[in-house]
Amino acid sequence: MPHREEEHLTGQQASRITYTLESSLDSVNKVEQTAEQMAKKAGIDEDEIFKITMAVREAAVNAVLHGNSYDPDKRITASFENTGESLVIRIADQGKGLDPATLPDPLAPENLLRGSGRGIFLIRSFMDEVHFKQLHPGTEMTLIKHLGTAQTGS
Repeated sequence: MPHREEEHLTGQQASRITYTLESSLDSVNKVEQTAEQMAKKAGIDEDEIFKITMAVREAAVNAVLHGNSYDPDKRITASFENTGESLVIRIADQGKGLDPATLPDPLAPENLLRGSGRGIFLIRSFMDEVHFKQLHPGTEMTLIKHLGTAQTGS
């Protein structure tokens, strides 16, 4: 069986990795681990790595749980890219789509004890940029961490 370079974070070929995964918790864990490895390789400090992996995990959970509803026939796609200036992580699902404008404000007093809306809030607070794109079907979320703001000694 041919060796697949995209499975390993070594050398120049690791600047972009893409996975298509089933809608499961194992997939969420794989996405989180890949983000952590990529952030470490980029020289990002531990505190920022924690924030990036938390944000990526939330995005993957959203894709698997809210987007695809754990549907075994639906997949999530996760891509990881180090552009030299930023880590760009895209996570897409095949669900009914998400309009971020319709999410409840988790800081509003009536929502403080509700769980919904917190994941996106957390992602936005931990990453430098967050973008949503409707795929019909599905939603793609792009998480960006600028390397200049995340590395030790800057």
